[in-house]
Amino acid sequence: MGAEVAHGLHARGATVVLTDVDERQLARTATALGNERVLTVVADVRDLASMQAAADAAVAKFGGIDVVVANAGIASYGSVLQVDPEAFKRLMDINVLGVFHTIRATLPSIIDRRGYVLIVSSLAAFAAAPGLAPYNASKAAVEQFANALRLEVAYRGVDVGVAHMSWIDTAMVRDSKTDMSTFAEMLSRLPGPLSTTTSVDKCGEAFVKGIEKRKSRIFCPGWVGALRWLKPVLSTRVGEIPVRAMVPDILPRMDAEVAALGRWTSERNHGFRGE
Repeated sequence: MGAEVAHGLHARGATVVLTDVDERQLARTATALGNERVLTVVADVRDLASMQAAADAAVAKFGGIDVVVANAGIASYGSVLQVDPEAFKRLMDINVLGVFHTIRATLPSIIDRRGYVLIVSSLAAFAAAPGLAPYNASKAAVEQFANALRLEVAYRGVDVGVAHMSWIDTAMVRDSKTDMSTFAEMLSRLPGPLSTTTSVDKCGEAFVKGIEKRKSRIFCPGWVGALRWLKPVLSTRVGEIPVRAMVPDILPRMDAEVAALGRWTSERNHGFRGE
């Protein structure tokens, strides 16, 4: 998603600064962008000093930061009873602390330039899914972080947006389907549009349009916005009926698949522990 948004903004004339722990992926993205109006910085969102160095490099090279997108995120595998506590902590370090570190490092320049902040949450902030409790918790956390930040910086001329997406055809979703047949099965058994997957390019387009308009909410697909208002119902016994019905069958099999894997996240993310 980060690369897709970078392509969309760059095509509209923006100068982009890309951060990632994967140096090779950064190089590939920069090459695809033509290496013009692009700065790449290897940085780990779990480390505030690393993100501060990235922000400082951006300001030094381009004079300031107008827009920041806090997008880094991973998912873990397995139920609360099954998931490795260290995997839970690592997810929170990336998905929640990573957002804080990204915003904290860039906010002075954003304020100076009366810019825009976009924090990437998820449909998961509105509707919970079994086997994804850490991810659900992290996305609910960053939604409220964005809401509080919006109140803090509005009088400074800064706008804050939060993005909520359903299942997007990213590596995270594809890897989860590959690693766990039960994950793909769970998606297929969700009611209505909740079972569908949206392309990365459509989601990237929604992000870019939202950034251009400095929106406070970005939904992809658009129907996700309706679930924001249905959130109180979705967490009731009635609202949970469609998902509860599948849990006794799917969750034990999902945990068995995770145990057989011997890891609690995708192989790619497992290989970038940075430890």
